[in-house]
Amino acid sequence: MADYSGISRLRRLSELLEHEADEDDDMSSESVPVSAVGVCVGGIADEPMDDEEEDADKCIECRHQRSEVFCEQCHDHFCRLCYGGQHRKGNRRHHTFQEILRAPETEPKAIEATNAVPVPATSSFRKYNEGDDDSSDESDDNSRPSRFRGSSSRNICSLMGSFFLGGMRPLESAKPTTINSNMRERAKFIPVRLTYEERKRLRTLEAALNVCHYTDKIDTAAALNPTKRTRLQLQEIAGFLSGLVVSMDYKAGQTLLDEKQFEPLERFFGELFELGRRYKIMNPEKMRGEYGSMMYLLQDAVSPAIQDLLGFSPFKPLKTAYTVLESHDALAVLDHPLIETATMVVAPEGKSRAKIQAQIKAKDAAIREITRTFMSTKLSMEDIQQCLYSIADNNYHLYFERDPIDKMIQLLQHHFPAELSANDDQKYSLAIVSGSDGARLSHSHTRQYHYVLQSLTLWREIAHDMFRLWCLTDEDLLSGAAPYQLTDTGQGLHRIQQSPLISRAMHVILHTTQERLDYWVGSSVIHLGDKNVPNALMFIDKYAQVGHILRPIVKTIDEIDKLAEKTLELKKFIDTTFGGTETLKKDILVDFFREAFDGSGADNFFDAGSCIDGRLTSAWNWCSRLHTKKFFPIFKLAGFVGFDGKFG
Repeated sequence: MADYSGISRLRRLSELLEHEADEDDDMSSESVPVSAVGVCVGGIADEPMDDEEEDADKCIECRHQRSEVFCEQCHDHFCRLCYGGQHRKGNRRHHTFQEILRAPETEPKAIEATNAVPVPATSSFRKYNEGDDDSSDESDDNSRPSRFRGSSSRNICSLMGSFFLGGMRPLESAKPTTINSNMRERAKFIPVRLTYEERKRLRTLEAALNVCHYTDKIDTAAALNPTKRTRLQLQEIAGFLSGLVVSMDYKAGQTLLDEKQFEPLERFFGELFELGRRYKIMNPEKMRGEYGSMMYLLQDAVSPAIQDLLGFSPFKPLKTAYTVLESHDALAVLDHPLIETATMVVAPEGKSRAKIQAQIKAKDAAIREITRTFMSTKLSMEDIQQCLYSIADNNYHLYFERDPIDKMIQLLQHHFPAELSANDDQKYSLAIVSGSDGARLSHSHTRQYHYVLQSLTLWREIAHDMFRLWCLTDEDLLSGAAPYQLTDTGQGLHRIQQSPLISRAMHVILHTTQERLDYWVGSSVIHLGDKNVPNALMFIDKYAQVGHILRPIVKTIDEIDKLAEKTLELKKFIDTTFGGTETLKKDILVDFFREAFDGSGADNFFDAGSCIDGRLTSAWNWCSRLHTKKFFPIFKLAGFVGFDGKFG
């Protein structure tokens, strides 16, 4: 029997594309459900399991990770991540546990399971944060979180931390140019640098996205009706795709407009959007507005309803250094002893010209040696060098993004003691009081010192793993597994969507950071998939701004001594107004460490506080009030132009 499904689909597609956008009186006025999602973490709650189906080998909370410890008081088995969250404070902090021993041959399976980044149960993280309140952190204990007895070299947290963070190094021994020893794991999340031909196509895509107003038409109250919304989505997506084809090949575009068959161009669209996503991950400061429009358009295009009407999906997995080498059976490139030298960052700070030249020569020689060793008829010299340059780009990004955070931690530890003695200047106490100067938290000097230190440390580990978080964000947004809800969050309509992969990664980062520090101050709530942080795109954009916040402050601190040496007038101004360069530095730092971490910045009391995302909100609030500070002219003299990634 002949198959007429394709003809039927094309007929429906043509009818929808040519249908006038008039309102139909008989059209159902029932809109998309807009109930607020009240979950603080992105995850999908597991369905209750029948007794006979429940796997005793799994964690009782997340039901995804293998159980590793047995709590003697709870009489339940947990993975280490869930146990640490459940027993972080309160009476459970004093519980004891036993290691669950297994035969050595089962361990590789546990390692393999961590690579899959399973979806956590939402309920487990609700219990993890039970009793936490974003608006206050008085209920949190100032004690070290529960430590696990015995060797932790093979537990879930250590393995996930190693895969997600490239290994947690002590802060004092961390170097900007340190390369992760597990290069194969890193390479899976390092996008390949764009070629010349790809850059030409990227310019066309950027130009099209720059004039595209997709979300202005789709994410509005007028488009809440399901039927109307689907028709508008299809019309806008088909129009945008047609425009791309016409701008690149007029004849092919003319054919597409006449026949309205997008399936033959599936590969073209997949590659075009993939290189746009890949370019953004490697250059977070680029495509700021265009990237959001592209991801929301793709998010709708990969939905089942639109895919059925278009006949194809424009999604294509990201092209990474690992996938390129794997396709040519050349993963041994990542194991070469010279890989670290070939991809190192040649930073000029504190080095002589001769040393810089020597490092450049060593890097070039390593690249030539690796290329000569693995070049073949299947794997060209350009492909090998493209992968090596991409890994080097990743290393430079880590150096560039982590450096200001490392310097801020050093400034905190250098200028402010952890505990303020009676002989110390009380003017530079970090203590804050709720209700004073807009603060919504009350901390003593010591408590605030640790609160700032742990926030900066957490930001550093997020920056260290930013490429992987970008890739997980991309997968969460375009997987289609969790549909979004268009919801009024109080700041307009936003797409609230659960993000299990990025949520799991963030909880691993948070848990490992908590284990490293002396004790944890404040809430451990991670807002993701709720009205505070609606989806993974909002999350990744939020933490991509950390460097933009800290870099101007570090730059200004470094320039103060140079300004004083530049002219006598500037030195006199600094001495008479601020009491000298050192006093000026401490004035800037104490103001930032107090007011940028005081729980302020939200529209109401309940959305502010000490939660993980509230710390960054407070920092942005300080940035918005910088022009009112006494030392703002010093920022301008040092070249400050704004917190947008640019610095004069």
